[in-house]
Amino acid sequence: MIQVQNLTKTYGATRALENVNFQVCPGEVLGFLGPNGAGKSTTMKIITGFISPSAGTVKVGDLDVVDNSFEIRQKLGYLAETNPLYTDMKVHEYLRFVAAARHIPSSERSNAIKAMVQVCGLFAVVGKSIDALSKGFRQRVGLAQAMIHNPDILILDEPTSGLDPNQIVEIRDLIRSIGKEKTIILSTHILPEVAATCSRVVIINNGTIVAQGTPDELMRGSSREVVYIKIKGDRGIIRQTLSEYHALGAIKQYAPEGRDIHAFAVEIKEGDGRELLFKAAVSNKWTLIEMYRKSENLEDVFRRLTTKENGV
Repeated sequence: MIQVQNLTKTYGATRALENVNFQVCPGEVLGFLGPNGAGKSTTMKIITGFISPSAGTVKVGDLDVVDNSFEIRQKLGYLAETNPLYTDMKVHEYLRFVAAARHIPSSERSNAIKAMVQVCGLFAVVGKSIDALSKGFRQRVGLAQAMIHNPDILILDEPTSGLDPNQIVEIRDLIRSIGKEKTIILSTHILPEVAATCSRVVIINNGTIVAQGTPDELMRGSSREVVYIKIKGDRGIIRQTLSEYHALGAIKQYAPEGRDIHAFAVEIKEGDGRELLFKAAVSNKWTLIEMYRKSENLEDVFRRLTTKENGV
């Protein structure tokens, strides 16, 4: 188990993390989410022992990352966001170098490399120079180096960053497969990736944890309902009239489809929003072109928790 307690990190006057608390259970795939600059990479670097915390503790099992950094690094595999590789080396040469650096006995290195080539799907490129590989295959090589010593825990910082949609699906499937046997902390911006691979989610914003739970728990915990409508009429009058109903919350307008057709997303604070909006359209003689209801999905929850907007 990984336990993060009251974790704080400062850089001079800048506070990158403040009292961060969460845990990762054995066999869990944890999605660690947040916008750029939220503190994800800083937290991961502390867990892996690359930097020290200013306050608080991180424990892997019974070991503290500050007092037992070397022992913990032996238990971890780490794929950094930048995925630093020695691009002048061939894939098999690089993996052999990493195996030696990880103190895998020389008699076992060939088998370890073969296992990673199979797990990460590197058969087609194992004899190629890394600088000749696509971004997708480079990420696979990065995953191979993180796993070659068979660690119990993997820390993956934006493993699909910069990949095309097909490559994202390939890496996502690979991570899902790996997650059946290992504990994984996965940092990403791609919300469908979280829903597809993660058993639990932690959302961080401005250095503090703003939510955590399973994807279903986060969505069920939201009471917000949004009704999307398209109305033909005067935009200013429509918006002003709707803002006067106490049962309606924030109103966000989308680009109009025509000169007098306007689309709105309306937050419902109480009651059946569709009935209220229909009655408003009738009483004001607006032409109601379209209306449908939608509950928050994981992306909506993420945006609401990590932006300053009060709108929908």
